[in-house]
Amino acid sequence: MKFSIGGPLKLAFRPWVEGLENIPAEGPAILASNHLSFSDSFFLPAVLDRKVTFIAKAEYFTTPGIKGRMTAAFFKGVGQLPVDRSGARGAGEAAIKSGIDVIERGELFGIYPEGTRSPDGRLYRGKPGGLARVALATGAPVIPVAMIDTEKIQPPGKVMPKLMRPGIRIGKPLDFSRYSGMEHDRFVLRAVTDEVMYEIMKLSGQEYVDMYATAAKRQIADAAKAEKDAEKAAKAALAQAEKQAAKEQAAKEQAEKQAAEEQAEQQAAEQTEKQAAEKQAEQGTAGEAEPTDRQRSGS
Repeated sequence: MKFSIGGPLKLAFRPWVEGLENIPAEGPAILASNHLSFSDSFFLPAVLDRKVTFIAKAEYFTTPGIKGRMTAAFFKGVGQLPVDRSGARGAGEAAIKSGIDVIERGELFGIYPEGTRSPDGRLYRGKPGGLARVALATGAPVIPVAMIDTEKIQPPGKVMPKLMRPGIRIGKPLDFSRYSGMEHDRFVLRAVTDEVMYEIMKLSGQEYVDMYATAAKRQIADAAKAEKDAEKAAKAALAQAEKQAAKEQAAKEQAEKQAAEEQAEQQAAEQTEKQAAEKQAEQGTAGEAEPTDRQRSGS
């Protein structure tokens, strides 16, 4: 996969790298990186001579059909291990076991302490599980890594990447041997994780947010849902208002029409009365002008 994907990837995107000398030529180490894009797991191994093993959700390896088999072959080829998240403790315990196995083989284990991709390009609080427990259980050094601008190449939801140069900064190894045997102390796990996240923040220059990325994603999703519901409610209110306005306009037009008809009827009645009065007046005038029989005989 380094030849089939790594070479073309480096040729097309030309990633710049700082701190390659901090990667040991041999022996185990944990690469703890920020996570901006799906492509992070490909750019980092592409610039290293050694194999890096990441963990990935088991669904990538168990999807049926031709596409599923091709996906599984691809993830196996790039050195990713399936993690079954259906257990009682979910992905945490499976990730820890997988990491320890990789370290015991003397290889490089890659992990994203945030647990998921950043939803907005900021750096979020690290989860005090896989990273710290693997480091304390094995004594392997932790090497902080910062991926730069990979979210601009392939934002979440985008299939086709944008051609641009990402960056990778590799920090100096961190030694946590002083905490040996304390991998079950939650305060120690928190301290180790925070120290690693601080080094990643210095390398990446990202704004740090003291909350988990998963919680941030929920907030963003809830806000998007609330906005969508508000837009839907506004549209419904507008439609109702337009319907009411149309109803009122129709009632107004009906009232005007009825008033016009009544006025026309009144004018017609007045015209009829006027004509009747004029006719009666004409008849009265004619009666006065015609001489009676007595008047004729007297004359």
